[in-house]
Amino acid sequence: MSVRVLVAGDANLDLVLRGDVVPRFGQAEQLLDSADLVLGSSAGICAAGLALLGIETALVARVGRDVFGDRTRELLAESGVDVAALRTVDEPTGVSVILSAPEDRAILTLTGALAGITAAEVLAAADAATHVHFASSFLVPGLTAELPAVLTALRERGITTSLDTNWDPAERWGGIVECLPAVDVLLPNAAEAVALAGALGEEVADAESAALALAERGPLVVVKDGAAGGLAVDGTAVMRAPGLDLEVVDTTGAGDSFDAGFLAAWTQGVPLQAALRRAAVAGSLSTRGSGGTGGQATSAEIDERA
Repeated sequence: MSVRVLVAGDANLDLVLRGDVVPRFGQAEQLLDSADLVLGSSAGICAAGLALLGIETALVARVGRDVFGDRTRELLAESGVDVAALRTVDEPTGVSVILSAPEDRAILTLTGALAGITAAEVLAAADAATHVHFASSFLVPGLTAELPAVLTALRERGITTSLDTNWDPAERWGGIVECLPAVDVLLPNAAEAVALAGALGEEVADAESAALALAERGPLVVVKDGAAGGLAVDGTAVMRAPGLDLEVVDTTGAGDSFDAGFLAAWTQGVPLQAALRRAAVAGSLSTRGSGGTGGQATSAEIDERA
């Protein structure tokens, strides 16, 4: 089966800081254990993960005419991602600062150029795709406003779709409910699933209940559940797959690597339970290195653990 995945959304670098990362204001100076400037963004990390797993992958996004934009393009290309649809604009390239602790992280983001991606850019880049994955909905408001129509248009072309909204900085979760009937796979983490179910008017206390509520609106719902692995709800059937017990270096981008592991399998017709297990393994292994791509798994590594 010939698969080509187009990933649409954000593209930027992450500055990942580890060590004493909880800021103390009052001009206090703190010493870090490490600082790494690496490929970031949900869309960028997922695209790199898919390419590493042997999937023909392209990215449609925006960067600026600056050193951060040049480096973002360079790192994506080095990862094997087709960057022909990565547009360069006059706004500054987005950037995220990751304050990374072993079990959690805080993210400070300037959206910059990445916020301006349009529906027209996605639809033009999707001509050769068999699947389109959308990432970071709330960082790309113009695209998200048109996303229900874009998803419908892609379905009419016979192209499957997936959506990882990531967290809404405003915590309003607007515009996603309208997407659910038209998207094939929804890929939230546990907290996002509960918040999205709340946007439906559902009062749920856990990820499984949230996933069941979201699945009633149409999509296959695959939830990233941190160290616990992940769960999937297809209709009313619930499946689970555990994560791996590993020494964690950095959790940045683990959910995006989970997405890549799942989509690489699911788009090639792998059964849902096996695809979920491969996703959980991919997400776990990604925490071995700094940043979102430093520890990403190869197909052979996933085969060994799945």
